[in-house]
Amino acid sequence: MQSLLLGLTDLFKPYVTEVAMTIVATLLVIYGDVINKHIKRALAPYHFVIRTLAFVLICAFGYGAFILFVTPFTQQGIAMIPSMYRGLSIVGVFLILGYLAENRRYI
Repeated sequence: MQSLLLGLTDLFKPYVTEVAMTIVATLLVIYGDVINKHIKRALAPYHFVIRTLAFVLICAFGYGAFILFVTPFTQQGIAMIPSMYRGLSIVGVFLILGYLAENRRYI
């Protein structure tokens, strides 16, 4: 059993950065509408041009910067998981993300 778990971890080892970025990006996709709703509410009193400009800047640069800033922390979190359980944990996180997406009716 231990060799099976370590083999699963070895499959993900070269892709930990991509896995971390995928986790962060998927969370943004799942909960982005909630974030956008709060942004829309905060920008409601401003002129249309300002609202549009702010929304484009937040979506284009804000989310991208968030992904780039949070990915290394997610990668460090993955690295803190003992190697025997790391691969299983990654699979588990993606299953949880799938469940969350299903719950929010994205699937």
